[in-house]
Amino acid sequence: MALPPTGTTDQTFLREVDEEYRREQAAQIFRRYGKLIIGAVVLALVALAGFLYWQHHKQNVAGTQGEQYDAALRLAESGAADKALPELSKIAADNDSGYAAMAVIAQGSLLLQKNDAKGAAAKFAQVAGEDDYPKPFRDLALIRQTSVEFDTLKPEVVIQRLKPLTDPNSPWLGTAGEMVATAYLKAGKRAEAGKLYGQIAQAGDKVPDSLRQRAVQLAGVLGVDAIDQSKETKTQ
Repeated sequence: MALPPTGTTDQTFLREVDEEYRREQAAQIFRRYGKLIIGAVVLALVALAGFLYWQHHKQNVAGTQGEQYDAALRLAESGAADKALPELSKIAADNDSGYAAMAVIAQGSLLLQKNDAKGAAAKFAQVAGEDDYPKPFRDLALIRQTSVEFDTLKPEVVIQRLKPLTDPNSPWLGTAGEMVATAYLKAGKRAEAGKLYGQIAQAGDKVPDSLRQRAVQLAGVLGVDAIDQSKETKTQ
């Protein structure tokens, strides 16, 4: 190794030696592992490209399904339910999609319009029991299924199905709560029914006015002083 040029400090010379040593180390590592490093980088880039393509593809599929869903609903609204059902079946074929869940629920609604309660309940049950569907759709389908089957179900079955949806913070408190409260009454559990009607009455804007007013009246009949707090708040 050559001596440092005149005027070069020891610190500068040592830094240059250190940099040269690091370059030599890097060269040795690359000669030994270069192909592996390049391969790993290429694989990472391929994986990233695949992920970005998958995201783009899912967005395109969702956009296409949205258009197909809207077109099927327009057919149904125009009175062509028989043509809408097979179109909805195409969307429902992808069982990992929110649009697929909505398509099956829409099929159930159309069957219900055709007075096919059994077929409608089966469609709603299909969504309610499919874990791949988003939870809000499964909850909605369970409510629709229970509503269709309500008169044929034992009160205990209704309570078991829907009680988890009657939490005060649940968006389904109104609809699910009213069915569960009615089931409590059918089972002779007046105290539980009155308490639940009271919760519905005090749910504020989470529950439609008509349902909340009905809950206030029924809670009162059952001996529960249910105050419509949302209206009191508005008048203050």
